[in-house]
Amino acid sequence: MVSFLHSLGLHGMNAFMVKVEADLSNGLPSFEVVGLPDAAVKESRDRVRAALKNCGFTYPVSKITVNLAPADKRKEGPIYDLPVLAALLYASGQLEGDAEHCAMVGELSLSGEVRPVKGILPMALAVKQAGITDFFVPAENAPEGAVVEGLRVYPVTDIRSLVMHLTGQHLIPPCGSDPFSGRNTAFPLPDFSEVRGQEAAKRALEIAASGSHNVLLIGPPGSGKSMLAKRVPSILPDMTLEEAITTTQIYSVAGTLPGGSTLMWERPFRAPHHTISPAGLSGGGTVVRPGEISLAHNGVLFLDELPEFHRDTMEVLRQPLEDATVTISRVSGSVTYPSSIMLVAAMNPCPCGYFGHPTRACVCSSNAVDRYLGKISGPLLDRLDLHVEVPPVEFDVLSSSDKAESSARIRERVNAARERQNQRFRGTSITCNARITPDLLHEVCRLSPGAQTLLKTAFERMGLSARAFDRVLKISRTIADLDNCDTIEPRHAAEAVQYRALDRKYWSAP
Repeated sequence: MVSFLHSLGLHGMNAFMVKVEADLSNGLPSFEVVGLPDAAVKESRDRVRAALKNCGFTYPVSKITVNLAPADKRKEGPIYDLPVLAALLYASGQLEGDAEHCAMVGELSLSGEVRPVKGILPMALAVKQAGITDFFVPAENAPEGAVVEGLRVYPVTDIRSLVMHLTGQHLIPPCGSDPFSGRNTAFPLPDFSEVRGQEAAKRALEIAASGSHNVLLIGPPGSGKSMLAKRVPSILPDMTLEEAITTTQIYSVAGTLPGGSTLMWERPFRAPHHTISPAGLSGGGTVVRPGEISLAHNGVLFLDELPEFHRDTMEVLRQPLEDATVTISRVSGSVTYPSSIMLVAAMNPCPCGYFGHPTRACVCSSNAVDRYLGKISGPLLDRLDLHVEVPPVEFDVLSSSDKAESSARIRERVNAARERQNQRFRGTSITCNARITPDLLHEVCRLSPGAQTLLKTAFERMGLSARAFDRVLKISRTIADLDNCDTIEPRHAAEAVQYRALDRKYWSAP
């Protein structure tokens, strides 16, 4: 007898429908799984056999063939344990009825408990798109899948409860979930009010957060670069529903979403160590997983001690910073992950850290300084929108009892500037000023005559590249948004230009 039901598979961030077919026929007892399964899928034979026997069901003594269609797509992971078991129960007559209206995924323990799996949110979206109404998932994953409207998500704790539901003896109540439930939950974040001094750097980070611009912080040890960077999440604008769904999908596929979670409403902050490999940053592996760049999507990627990262690792950033996507190509196919990130990098100006320090002498030779700064390539430096010097803090400022401006106040201005951008780009795929496309750049960044003259002079005297000039325009647009101005004025352009001067001070020094 042949039976079938629906399950799903994952390819990158996209889920696809899988038809689980079970056939019992005469012949020597065996259990074969076909349809391009990996090792974890093949091992489901033993988990299903043990779970059936330990839960009091009859294991069919037949030639069992389970097919996972389509057969040309690789199936990975233990997510097919539950649908394979259910298909066997239907094929052996221990379950009756029609399973065409439902889909299921889940890993089984030997005792029949259903364990959580990864990728539930993209799977739930695919189930809804396929027109299936009921989705059976591990209980721990149910809140994640329930955020998809119009889909009944049933939390399954063990196979006995699933069978009782399918036979109508005891129905499992569908999981109810509000996608906005965690939106107003306050998580303690480091606050800018704790940072003494560095008003210029705070202003630059406010501009960066308002337009999602990339930032390079450069200064001596102990000046507060890392302290400032770790407080950037506290001033980032609120996430939209679309951003929350996409971010949650990435973490779901990566298997790093906490159990019982719905949507991620806090913007990610990722700070990998400088020993990370290129694959760790961009993503990869035998089973392709998203890397740190994609895990920071819609949030911040912080690279501390930037010159200490391997050159190959740093160069991985170039294409994602430009295109906001990461494409990982393998013989079996290509996977694309989104990577719309705000890069915050911090570095010392030389190996000892005191090159250009006002009171301490640098002990590095000129060649050592050049080698150190030369680790940052020109193309990567060009993609860092704001170059911000973080000088040492004076004693009077550190010992002052004056309270600095809080992150909440700064965030109000950031949200107001981002709302202006949302209104401006409504109906397009652009989410912020940093993502303005070339065809809209000069239409959106309207310059007053004075600003036009100032930027022309800066372009000629500073020898800006075309990319650097475009980024100056985008920063000017963000500064004007913070100033609630529709036109870029000379004061906005002048402030934007000063954030492109440090590379001339350090990298172009004679």
